[in-house]
Amino acid sequence: MATPLTLTFGNENWYLTVPPERLVEPVRARVVPPTVGPREMVRAALEKPFGFESLRRALTPDDHVCIVIDEKLPHLGEMVAAIIEHLISAEIRCEDITLLTTAPVAGSNWIDDLPDEFSDVKTEIHDPTDRKKLAYLATVAAEKRIYLNKTLVESDFAIILSGRDYDPVFGYIGAETTIFPTLSDDENLASFRDAFDATAPSEEVWPTRAQAVEVAYLLGTPFFVQAIEGHGGTICEVVAGLRDSSAEGIRRLDAHRRAKVDELPQTVIATIAESAERVTFADVAAAAACAARVVEPEGRIIVLTPTLPLNGEGVSILRAAGDPTSAERRIKKRFPDDHAAALLWAFAAKRGRIYVSGCPDADAVDELFATSITSASELQKLADAAERLLILPDAHKSMVDLI
Repeated sequence: MATPLTLTFGNENWYLTVPPERLVEPVRARVVPPTVGPREMVRAALEKPFGFESLRRALTPDDHVCIVIDEKLPHLGEMVAAIIEHLISAEIRCEDITLLTTAPVAGSNWIDDLPDEFSDVKTEIHDPTDRKKLAYLATVAAEKRIYLNKTLVESDFAIILSGRDYDPVFGYIGAETTIFPTLSDDENLASFRDAFDATAPSEEVWPTRAQAVEVAYLLGTPFFVQAIEGHGGTICEVVAGLRDSSAEGIRRLDAHRRAKVDELPQTVIATIAESAERVTFADVAAAAACAARVVEPEGRIIVLTPTLPLNGEGVSILRAAGDPTSAERRIKKRFPDDHAAALLWAFAAKRGRIYVSGCPDADAVDELFATSITSASELQKLADAAERLLILPDAHKSMVDLI
């Protein structure tokens, strides 16, 4: 008897029936779901950090504190408020706290969610082109001079609120990469543009991330607050601590979002549960690449997304290239800002046949070496044609390996 399945992406639910013997079941670690919200998770993590005592024990009332904020995280207002509350409990004044971000994420209004009593907290947006807002930190291998945001370098104490995720440039991104190269200058940012690896990250630290780890060490004792995202924009765990907590954050990320399969299916369905306004082309490309790593060669990769954003120079290069291999060459020659996402898409397109929802312009989808899928009935036909089928919820945040 066929198993009825509900596939959720954005605000849509598509229904599918698949005989259970055709489904490939991924093996995942057992994790305990959270029983409290993000604010409470941050509070608890600050009180009992990984391998460290309560954060307030490391602070003095005269400290100027810089909180670096990863604006891609959901529930930011709640988590930032919890950090500020903890600082106030250590007698840190609001006027001695600076919230440091990079360029604002579209639609992000987290700062409006902060309580009025935090109105004296300062805010700053990092500008990698403004030399007056940068400070020299150190010179590392190959005479590479490291410049970081001046407010961060000159603060008495730095707290890094970031997510943990997978990345084709650094393997794992999070606290260290939120410091460097994110808060560095244009030259250091550009030095990573030709680093790309579509394979799954392993226990071995990639050279690119090793540089970020080194810079975090040179900065002193930054305190990491690592939020692990779950399905549908939730926070499922928070790990806090000094630099040594980074490995624990990665371990918890893998526990929540990494899986293994023992065979390569003919078809992989990758869903994106985010609301349409939060979805980027990078998310769609990451979902496609996640599926591509574990689909059989020339198999079907189906990405169910509420929208398919077509902005960005990398997307334009893909659409003009004619085939994925030509697209790769052009992207590596021009290195647009969205090159990593564009290269992930080209990788997926070379691996299998992509079907994608979320775009009414079938011609535009065709230019991305893909086929538009617009209904659950079309999805059912594709599923019926597969001898083995794998379904990956929130594939843009997942990593799947072949056992």
